[in-house]
Amino acid sequence: MRWPRPPSCLRAADLDLPPNGALVAVAGLVLVRQRPGTAKGVIFVTLEDETGVVNVVVWAQVYEAYRRQVIAGRLLRVTGRIQREGAVTHVVARHVEDLSALLDSLAAGAPPLDPAGPTDEVRRPVPPQRPRAMHPRDQARAHFPARP
Repeated sequence: MRWPRPPSCLRAADLDLPPNGALVAVAGLVLVRQRPGTAKGVIFVTLEDETGVVNVVVWAQVYEAYRRQVIAGRLLRVTGRIQREGAVTHVVARHVEDLSALLDSLAAGAPPLDPAGPTDEVRRPVPPQRPRAMHPRDQARAHFPARP
């Protein structure tokens, strides 16, 4: 079987290619960080790439070595071993790299945002006039004026 070896990253959709225990690198946007009180210092991170999600397990020793990256990173590259338990696949982290600066560089060449540009709601200079509710009798008079 062939899959990208570190430092090249494996896509989430291709996590089934390497055998259990293989060394891989994955990268993605951080969706979730969980540190359950019952997990004895283990942190669970969910990364997302263009093909799906990757579950990452960060043991306490690795967390202590890469605390800033795990806590503050928005885009991470994680190198670790594949661990499969039934239908669930994890990457057990050995090395964590913060690639968040790459996200900032995406916007570096972008044109400045137009304050009146595409947003959820564009500000209107004049509020729209709502039609006044009319009684049905008055509506009929407006549509059918009386004959002289």
